[in-house]
Parts: sequence; structure tokens; C-alpha cells
Amino acid sequence: MVLADKAYSSRAIRTYLRRRGIRAVIPQPVDQTANRKRLGRRGGRPPAFEREAYKQRNTVERCINKIKQWRGLATRYDKTATTYLAALHLAGIFIWSAR
Repeated sequence: MVLADKAYSSRAIRTYLRRRGIRAVIPQPVDQTANRKRLGRRGGRPPAFEREAYKQRNTVERCINKIKQWRGLATRYDKTATTYLAALHLAGIFIWSAR
């Protein structure tokens, strides 16, 4: 499942995801909705949208924003993947313990 915002609601992205068998949870922008309604039957049916699944995106975004407060993680100072992963684990422990 791909959770994305309205900026990624193009026909090309939806077609690519559908071809790969990936479920897309992307809200439609107002202009795309209006265009589809203006076309009537030729506009097709609206894409499926799961509101409950989309709410999970907010949790992930907030977690990423907390991790970005760690300068070393945000700018990727670490040279190797193992040290970056270790720093990510440390940041996760500190964020989790601060709750």
C-alpha cells in the first residue's frame, strides 16, 4: 500500500501502481475531481480512497519530523549504513523514552 498526499495523484502514478499490484491510498485534488465530474460518464469512476488507512500517514510523517531534528540523521553525515542505522536506533530509543 502506498500512502501519499494529493501531489502524487496523477494518472501515470496510479496506473504504475495498479500495474504492479500496489494499492494506492491517495486523495484526489479538487481540480481532478471537478474535471472528472465535468466529463460525466467519460470521466470514469472516482479512485478508491480509504480514509482510515490515510490517517496512518500522519503518524509516519510526525515520526520522520522528529527524526529529522537529529542533525546527523537529517544530513546523513555517517559514511556507512551500519553507523547510520545505529544512529537511527539511538534516536528511536530517545524519542520513544521521551513519550
